Amino acid sequence: MNTLIQKVTNNIIERSKPYREVYLGRIADADSRGVHRSALGCSNLAHGFAACSAGDKALLSEDVVPNIAIVSAYNDMLSAHQPFEAFPKIIKQALHEAGATGQFAGGVPAMCDGVTQSQPGMELSLFSRDVIAQATAIALSHNMFDGALYLGVCDKIVPGLMIGALTFGHLPAVFVPGGPMPSGISNEVKVKVRQDFAQGKVDEKTLLLSESGSYHSPGTCTFYGTANSNQMMMEIMGLHLPGSSFVIANTPLRDELTKAASKQVLSLIDTETSSMGIGKMLDEKSFVNAIIGLLTTGGSSNHTLHLVAMARAAGIVINWQDFHDLSQVIPLLTKLYPNGSADVNHFHNAGGMPVVIDQLLENGLIHDDVKTIMGEGLSAYTSMPKLKGDAGTEKLKWKKKKYKEENKNIVSTVAEPFSHHGGLTILDGNIGRSVIKTSALKPEHHLIEAPAEVFNSQEALQEAYQRGELNKDFVAVVRYQGPKSNGMPELHGLLPALGSLQDEGFKIAIITDGRMSGASGKVASAIHMTPEASEGGVIAEIEQGDMIRLDVENSTVELLVHPTELAKRKIVPPDLSGNRFAMGRELFSSLRGNVSGAEEGASIFNLPGEESA
Repeated sequence: MNTLIQKVTNNIIERSKPYREVYLGRIADADSRGVHRSALGCSNLAHGFAACSAGDKALLSEDVVPNIAIVSAYNDMLSAHQPFEAFPKIIKQALHEAGATGQFAGGVPAMCDGVTQSQPGMELSLFSRDVIAQATAIALSHNMFDGALYLGVCDKIVPGLMIGALTFGHLPAVFVPGGPMPSGISNEVKVKVRQDFAQGKVDEKTLLLSESGSYHSPGTCTFYGTANSNQMMMEIMGLHLPGSSFVIANTPLRDELTKAASKQVLSLIDTETSSMGIGKMLDEKSFVNAIIGLLTTGGSSNHTLHLVAMARAAGIVINWQDFHDLSQVIPLLTKLYPNGSADVNHFHNAGGMPVVIDQLLENGLIHDDVKTIMGEGLSAYTSMPKLKGDAGTEKLKWKKKKYKEENKNIVSTVAEPFSHHGGLTILDGNIGRSVIKTSALKPEHHLIEAPAEVFNSQEALQEAYQRGELNKDFVAVVRYQGPKSNGMPELHGLLPALGSLQDEGFKIAIITDGRMSGASGKVASAIHMTPEASEGGVIAEIEQGDMIRLDVENSTVELLVHPTELAKRKIVPPDLSGNRFAMGRELFSSLRGNVSGAEEGASIFNLPGEESA
């Protein structure tokens, strides 16, 4: 094992001890109570299986077979989640074949950031993660279940399901992916049309045709943003079946994997002694592996929030320094859009996660002494699933995958990586701490020194661009976009304009206390700036024309203004009342008031043992 990885892991274990001890004590207590249906009174139990078949009622009343909860984020507006419509029937049939029962325990909300980008609804997006966690807890609160299957894909949904699952950490858990849609038009074409539209070169009809050619059918969007980073992490943490994350939706192989996942959860249940609950299965090493997976694949910067929040639910404290330190030794092994031209279907066909995991294992760059739904270690996760046999009687098999030279433009080796540095860097300076995604950033954009153009919304920047005021070198400061200000929306709407300016030869960078899309990275962007403007962060003191220096190589972002000058400045917050209502935002005021800072996961939940009364 690489010594720096071990050092980071040991640091996490040490700082997590008091919270992890409380957490493990709680799930051990829950586990010791045994199968929970036995604790229910007759009236409770009758309510619990009133809608079941006569056969299932008999099995559940005897309390002798496992009963599995299905928690789903299905809706038919999200392309990624529409395939889940058919999953409960497939799952219940597979469980019956294995001598078990299953119940649809509950649905959780699932919003699409692609629909809400640059819209008021985006201000609910980050908070939806914690709402999903709460909804998951409600689904599992009936005490009817011996294990759970979690059906989710997209940005906040998998992290929310994970937080909820870890709260019920005594229950065995398997996460079941829906799979990507087939590849549409290339990402390069899509981005070009977006920039042409921002410059007024094409009309809305042309733009819509382009977008519809990219997002065109059921299944997950195929670029490597937050949704597909979720799937990568569930696989590298051992919560998916091996090689299953990027099998295309609505295919025979996808259905067989769903059946197999349904039965796999049963292998984690031990009714005689103690089951392998997700809270015991995942430990500090599992979360370090997730960070490593994120870095080596150039995954979404959103996970510098979500991974922190997920880990805290299990009493594990990770911070941005852990990401930064690991990034020094984790090589970039994939080239996926926005870090390259390939999408996740190309990646899967090139060997996908099994090849990446195999490379990491061979070079001591990932913890192998972890527990997964397949048992001990990650060796099972170096194989890819396929169907073998005649049509209608195919059997699910796994085959070991190794690196192939012919795929070197998509998946590389540790010996010859696309970069010797992982895809994320933490920037420190007198403005605060922030995250920058470097995997898609060209070297000539690693150092930007330019005057500030200050905005309190992305709409204000877009308007300045349309007026022709931004044809110059500048650092866009987009503030009052943090979790306490307006829920920390993604500011993806900035990229067509700023990307086109960068293409014209101007030196452009962004500093914001908001988020950027998981598919972004072309423009140097110091994001998640903390402290945020609403908390009195220095970002609130920046004035028009102040010189700012963003230096990726030295991991710094600095406001080049003398401290005595800064001390004279008065912070005048903008009127944010318009962000407090409409599109449901008034219902989230208590979350804005209680949310933690970005480096603590921008969460409303406390660590185990630190819950408020």
